[in-house]
Amino acid sequence: MVNEERWKARFRAARVSLPGWALDAPHRSTYRSNVTGTWEIYAWDRTTGTRRQVTDRVNGTWIGAVEVTGQWIWWFADTDGDEFGVWMRQPFEGGADEVAAPELPASYPAGLAVGPSGLAVIGRTGEHGTSIHLCRPGAEPETAYEHREDAHLVALSRDETLLAINHSEHGDSRHMALRVIRPDGTTVADLWDGAGKGLYGLGFAPVAGDPRLLVQHERRGRPEALIWNPVDGSEREITFDLPGEIDADWYPDASALLISHSHEARDELYRYDLAGGTLERIETPRGVIGGATARPDGTVEFSWTNAAEPPVIKSTSGAVVLTPPGPPPPGSVPVTDVWVDGPGGRIHALVSTPPGEGPHPTVFDIHGGPTAQDTDSFSPPAAAWVDHGFAVVQVNYRGSTGYGSQWRDAIEGRVGLTELEDIKAVRDWAVSSGLADPAALVLTGGSWGGFLTLLGLGTQPDDWTVGVAAVPVADYVAAYEDEMEGLQAFDRSLFGGSPTEVPERYRESSPLTYVEKVRAPVLILAGENDPRCPIRQIDNYLERLDELGAPHDVYRYDAGHGSLVVEERIKQMAAEMAFARRHLGMV
Repeated sequence: MVNEERWKARFRAARVSLPGWALDAPHRSTYRSNVTGTWEIYAWDRTTGTRRQVTDRVNGTWIGAVEVTGQWIWWFADTDGDEFGVWMRQPFEGGADEVAAPELPASYPAGLAVGPSGLAVIGRTGEHGTSIHLCRPGAEPETAYEHREDAHLVALSRDETLLAINHSEHGDSRHMALRVIRPDGTTVADLWDGAGKGLYGLGFAPVAGDPRLLVQHERRGRPEALIWNPVDGSEREITFDLPGEIDADWYPDASALLISHSHEARDELYRYDLAGGTLERIETPRGVIGGATARPDGTVEFSWTNAAEPPVIKSTSGAVVLTPPGPPPPGSVPVTDVWVDGPGGRIHALVSTPPGEGPHPTVFDIHGGPTAQDTDSFSPPAAAWVDHGFAVVQVNYRGSTGYGSQWRDAIEGRVGLTELEDIKAVRDWAVSSGLADPAALVLTGGSWGGFLTLLGLGTQPDDWTVGVAAVPVADYVAAYEDEMEGLQAFDRSLFGGSPTEVPERYRESSPLTYVEKVRAPVLILAGENDPRCPIRQIDNYLERLDELGAPHDVYRYDAGHGSLVVEERIKQMAAEMAFARRHLGMV
């Protein structure tokens, strides 16, 4: 007998994100929490211990931060999850919200930076392309940058003399270039490593008068760090004898870097002293670091989790930094690492199993992105499947991050089909090893994972018993026509052009092309206000299923690309499991 309250408790348990803090007022922090049942922004004064809720909206709020002086909290106001809106701000101590830059029309966000003088630099993207605006107190906004191609604001220097911008003026938004400009829009310097090699700005040194920009590059086939001085043109590559991928952040005095090392679905932290060139391991448990920040006193705060244990916000001081109210969520089972030989190399998969001997009914839970990865982290959906007697397999297919640039970019030009080759290789291993029951295989995922689910049901109809696709791409041409402009640029980079320029590639990668071959019953979950996987293209696919008389259900909800409301997420999870279990004869 399944304990229904146990799996729901994992969703309902209050959680908090890693707190961000104001550089000039380190005691003032903001974080996200679902304590009310909806994810919202909260303020925390560490001196007094006072916490308060900043936002309160029907469909929740995801983007928010305290600016450098600690005086204001900025948050992005969209409409019911459509990601299109304006920046609002509220005094840290509380008070009325106000539109931060009323002269700027609503848009999709493309970066925000607020300097100590009150200068706000706001990135906007929409039908006009991308623009970046300087909003000074009491003055009309000034446009510092504008281009048709996708771009975003990276950072504003501490002394407000430099702006860093990631851009794709060369036409490839998956491998961006960097430009540093002055507030008047004049260029200080450009940095680009050429075709197929991205550069991603991470932030200016947090010290006034220091123009150095921390950058992530992939010159040797994987993400690594360098420090670029755009004023004098100097570069310093930071290299380590570590496998996997490197991310970095500044310590507050710019004397060291906080290094995040990701390898085989788990993370480590290090401190790299810039003067001495020494690398020191920061002790953290085996698992995943969901975020980390170095504090002025030299301690490091980080969010940690693994598949069996819920997230906790810890400090290298040994303290738990921030504890949400109420009981913690029930734990789950640890994951097992599996490596499977595939057509493009060894594929890393993570496996969670219920009690008892196999073969088990098995869920292939496919991650979104595609520039993302599955990790050894706590997942209430995966735990719910396990509670209901399913094994869960998560596949870091070609296209995933974490395994080098070549692995990530291997899907270009053959979108979806390449990923599914890897998923099938792991599927075949799961069956031949005795883990998975070949008559009870569920293919599921959200966003890009939902796209792969529908594409897999059509191109591999003999391999899957049931499909559950959340917020998927279902008709790629219609999706391109309706999606947000930044994603259109992403798709052009991925496919090598638009649907008009390379129509055959979009046809070959569109689930709608193969809908007549789908035999497995499929459940599709769709957000009415989704700007990433818009509703019209899902309706096109559903209409075709109706015409074919194919078994399917649809679950619609009034939000965007997912929901920030806990009870809504529980309803969706319950619908997914009920659909799968019904069609597998488990109820």
